[in-house]
Amino acid sequence: MILEKLSNAIGVSGEEDEVRVIVIDAIRDCVSDLQVDALGNVTAILRGTEYPEFSVMIAAHMDEIGMMATAVDAKGLIQFTRVGGIDPRILPGKRVKVGAKRRPGVVLWKPIHLWRDMKTVPIDALRIDVGAGDKSAAEPGDRIAFDGEFKQLSESVVRGKAFDDRVGCSVLVDILQNGPYPVTVAAAFTAQEEIGLRGAEVAAERLNPDVAIVLEGTYAYDLPDPNREADAGDLAANPGTRFGEGAVITLADQQMITDPRVLAFLRDTAEANDIPYQVKTMGGGGTDGGAIHLAHAGIPTMPISAPCRYIHTPAALLNLGDYRSVLALSQAVLRRIRPDSFRRD
Repeated sequence: MILEKLSNAIGVSGEEDEVRVIVIDAIRDCVSDLQVDALGNVTAILRGTEYPEFSVMIAAHMDEIGMMATAVDAKGLIQFTRVGGIDPRILPGKRVKVGAKRRPGVVLWKPIHLWRDMKTVPIDALRIDVGAGDKSAAEPGDRIAFDGEFKQLSESVVRGKAFDDRVGCSVLVDILQNGPYPVTVAAAFTAQEEIGLRGAEVAAERLNPDVAIVLEGTYAYDLPDPNREADAGDLAANPGTRFGEGAVITLADQQMITDPRVLAFLRDTAEANDIPYQVKTMGGGGTDGGAIHLAHAGIPTMPISAPCRYIHTPAALLNLGDYRSVLALSQAVLRRIRPDSFRRD
């Protein structure tokens, strides 16, 4: 598992270079037809041993949410915009790294003493301070990443940034390093997912797979809800994905509805192999599957995710048991799937 190295790397959407180097170095000896396309996707082929003409695209996106410098004032304070889905409420006081030189900085705003009746954080009131004192602080277009170091919190839990979707990238590396499989794996480490599934659209059109798996880090929705009354420990109080309860199979999200044949196949595969899993029933967010399942004449697509707490922040948590479940389910699918698995009668 190379999750620590991937999590610590910086790859805000559109500048995934650092992550791409790690990925290529990890897989170059176990795949063929390794390519980097015009959008920055890394694609590679792991030929199947039994059904080499039947290909399963497995996608995981390399990019992470972040920010981009838009202007610098005379005092060196950096104005910025969001790249991907960031809630401005989490930003004040956060440590960041600015530009290609990874210049350390802090997101600032007025102290609470000076605000009155503020219920939201207006992003145009925020700036980033790198201690420069002049316009040399940054250049417009510089990417800005969260400064969040990977750390093992316990035997089963790790913390880090960009688990969406460096978790998926790490699982895909493990899959490739532990192949081959009966079917051909068409791997795609995609770019620019966080700003519109852009890399996945290009990769799916070029690879033209028969079916697809999308590996993701999704949200764990098992936190206390003050608007619900429930007995202590009542998991029904918060329906949705839960930390430590296995791989997540998505029923639907904002980008796609999982085909019932695909859903049944995933559940049967997990149960036949005693792999812990759960079904994501809440429709928020989206994955590369939103673009992939619409490519060509339509591609049956299987989203498999690891539930992470505090996703889209500098410090997400991952249960390593969930990671293993995602890996095990993905490999079980590759060993079980056949050309006629999703054929319509």
